[in-house]
Amino acid sequence: MSIFKGEYEHALDAKGRVAFPAKLRKYINPAVQDRFTLVKGLEQCLYLYPEDKWLEVEEKLNQISSFSSEGRMVKRQFLRYAEDISLDNQNRIGLSPKMIELAAMDAKVTFIGAGDRVELWAPEVLDSQTNNVSDEDMQALFEKVLGGISL
Repeated sequence: MSIFKGEYEHALDAKGRVAFPAKLRKYINPAVQDRFTLVKGLEQCLYLYPEDKWLEVEEKLNQISSFSSEGRMVKRQFLRYAEDISLDNQNRIGLSPKMIELAAMDAKVTFIGAGDRVELWAPEVLDSQTNNVSDEDMQALFEKVLGGISL
């Protein structure tokens, strides 16, 4: 199955529903249909995992020791806001008021394909995260992160 990629912006309605981009739906494994897990991201955004990819995340989380304070904190902070959600008949996802607040969302949501997951951002927050990164900074970051990987 292909990885999620691209950027799409959709309106958030008064009931906290937002259309899931059609161009991202094509990357969902048909076996999981419309089932996802939504969690608070590591930045001020939300991570949306299709069910099959979420099961892989759960396996990794289960390997973290609950006998260390760091392990308990990581599990607690990552799972405390986790929600299982599904697309409705109009291919929308419903965001709880708490998730909307955590990501500082208002009228619009930007969907970013991020490999095995989709990130949901308030457009203003995403801009503040990315506008200050120069081309030179991106080049240095790519070299640091991908330096040993042949593309």
